[in-house]
Amino acid sequence: MSEFDYYFDSYSLANIHKEMLSDKIRTESYKEAIFKNPSLFKDKVVLDVGCGTGILSLFVASCGASRVYAVDNSTIIETAKKIDKDNNLENKITFLQGKIEELQIPERVDVIISEWMGYCLLYESMLPSVIQARNKYMKPTGTMFPNKAEMKICGIVDEEFYKRKFDFYNNIAGFDMSAFKKWMFYEPTVSSIESSQIITDEKVFHTFDLNKCTVDDLSFSSDFKINPLDESKMYGLCVSFNTTFEGPEATVILETSPFYTQTHWAQTCFYFEDPISISFEDDIHGTFSMKPSPQNVRDQDISIELSHNGDEKSLKYRLR
Repeated sequence: MSEFDYYFDSYSLANIHKEMLSDKIRTESYKEAIFKNPSLFKDKVVLDVGCGTGILSLFVASCGASRVYAVDNSTIIETAKKIDKDNNLENKITFLQGKIEELQIPERVDVIISEWMGYCLLYESMLPSVIQARNKYMKPTGTMFPNKAEMKICGIVDEEFYKRKFDFYNNIAGFDMSAFKKWMFYEPTVSSIESSQIITDEKVFHTFDLNKCTVDDLSFSSDFKINPLDESKMYGLCVSFNTTFEGPEATVILETSPFYTQTHWAQTCFYFEDPISISFEDDIHGTFSMKPSPQNVRDQDISIELSHNGDEKSLKYRLR
């Protein structure tokens, strides 16, 4: 099974959809954004890319869309059809199974709605498919929804987790296995960070205009600078994101920052092999680079060039 087949097959599993539907912040943010912008959908044609169980299509159809094209490549679409029928909206929603790149939508659309975000925003690389759908099917006057995404970064203290995850290898059954720790540092950790663990300010370091960005824009390098808020040890960097639904009547922001209620995306943490002692006036800046992995485009290769008072670190990670 190729990585593409495995990706789509995984979205046929009930637990993935249960996790997403159970994420109240995720689901309610989309609902609020749609229903607070009725003129965006009233009598409009909408494309839902990666519809899953069809919840976003149900919102849009209930908000007055004249036609919704709901696309998914996994077999979950058969369940979505049943849900649609159970809610008496089958005359408004057309379900199409297949890859959006290979299907033919019979008309141009006014709005493209999708929940494409992954860990660290771009994990699983679904956004390229949404961009291709935008380029092919969206009217010149149309919009993506959400239409903007931001990535944010901050420094964290996490001594207890650090010891539990990494120092564990210093002594296993009486043997020094610490050489294995390097492999553990190579993989970012997805976990829920408490706001009390944040020891620098949180800065936006990259923004996507989803109505204009290209697939090439999803490989990027962006500079950042963060300011210490405490004298402490910085064990790593924490990345979160938000997406903005800017409509004619209202703007709604879906936040995954640790300063807000946690979502199923949590935060993505990039730990250091050697924690850094920081003080209030320290100069901490760097460059965050991200691109799809050549081994598996669903994964992300990430490098961080970090400078702390002139001391340089070059850090490599793979999110998989």
